[in-house]
Amino acid sequence: MDHFLKAISLILITFFLSLTSCSSGAEGGAEILISPRLGKFEVKVTATGELQAKNSVSIFGPQGATKANIYQAKISDLLPEGTKVKKGDYVARVDDSDLTTKIMDAQIALQKAESQFTQATLDTALSLSEARNKIVNLKFSMEEKLAEIEQSAFEAPATKQKVKLEFERAQLAYDQEIDNYQKRIAQSVAKVKESETELLKQQRKYNDFVSLRSEFTIMAPDDGMIIYRRHWNGKKIAAGSMWERWNPVIATLPDLTKMQSITYINEIDIQKIKKDQEVTVRLDAMAEKSLLGKVTSLANIGEQRPNSDSKVFEVIIEISDEDSTLRPAMTTSNEILVAAKEESLFIPLECLHAQDSISYVFIDQSGRIARQEIKAGLINENDVEILDGLSQEHKVFLSMPGDTSGLSLLRIEPSKIAVN
Repeated sequence: MDHFLKAISLILITFFLSLTSCSSGAEGGAEILISPRLGKFEVKVTATGELQAKNSVSIFGPQGATKANIYQAKISDLLPEGTKVKKGDYVARVDDSDLTTKIMDAQIALQKAESQFTQATLDTALSLSEARNKIVNLKFSMEEKLAEIEQSAFEAPATKQKVKLEFERAQLAYDQEIDNYQKRIAQSVAKVKESETELLKQQRKYNDFVSLRSEFTIMAPDDGMIIYRRHWNGKKIAAGSMWERWNPVIATLPDLTKMQSITYINEIDIQKIKKDQEVTVRLDAMAEKSLLGKVTSLANIGEQRPNSDSKVFEVIIEISDEDSTLRPAMTTSNEILVAAKEESLFIPLECLHAQDSISYVFIDQSGRIARQEIKAGLINENDVEILDGLSQEHKVFLSMPGDTSGLSLLRIEPSKIAVN
């Protein structure tokens, strides 16, 4: 066993020495030297996101509730999230106790309006009947006076004048009553019309409230899988949550064939993000799976998210690949490719140093340590691109050497193979 461990150790040491060379530092410790590498250089921004359907059908609460001046109500029952439903299937129920009270009040108001309409109709019929009887009597009285005029043809002038005046008085009373009757008819019609209008109003109100009750039982508007809306704090709607008129969506039926990942980028990295950039999307639930996507939208204004100390910007990544296993609310890791070069010279970030806006590295120059100025390009999580100042033949210290006192700075000379 000991011989086996020694052999393995010898192999590892030989492999390590083939990659690096060592030079002695000021304190006699081993310093690691590396050579700049030439190859493809990529800069990526990585951010956690959450899957969401690009298109979905919204399931609303009772949309007519404002007719009853109901602006919020408790959700009393919900199907489990993820349930697949058909169009017209039951989804949820919103408590309608407030509506029930309003229906009872509307029924009482309707009964009162019906009573008032009936009373107005009866009053009108009685009043006009009395007026018609009075007109008949006045007409009869006028006709009597007319007969008396005819009978007084041979009477004294004074008697004839008296009879004539009585006739004219009877005729005036008859004409006045006819005029009053026409006005009474107009008043009665207006009174009955007013009570009828109020009756119809209360009838519509009652009918609307009764028909509105069905909206408190929420049905699926289409086929799909139920995904419940989240509150501002990220919690999902559940039984006992409040439905609110100003935020009426209870759930959605997502189109699972077109998915997107919603992610938030910090204000430093958002400057690097552009539309149509390529994205590699990985699922936390299925680490072995990766999907292709692209940036389709990014917010112009930052927002403060829960558990975040700085402003972040919403970025929407559309998934190009179709996958039947994708579900809304799955957590994703999104690698956004913000820059790439097919061939660049680069070194690890640990090699890079700076002073007074000058970037430099420590190199081995024929056994001596030297400071070499470099021109840096793109930077990613691990490496920095070298535009000028180094070549693949250079040996660069991975970390700062033990003794760097008195080292002069070698300024950049035109590089034969520096990649621009």
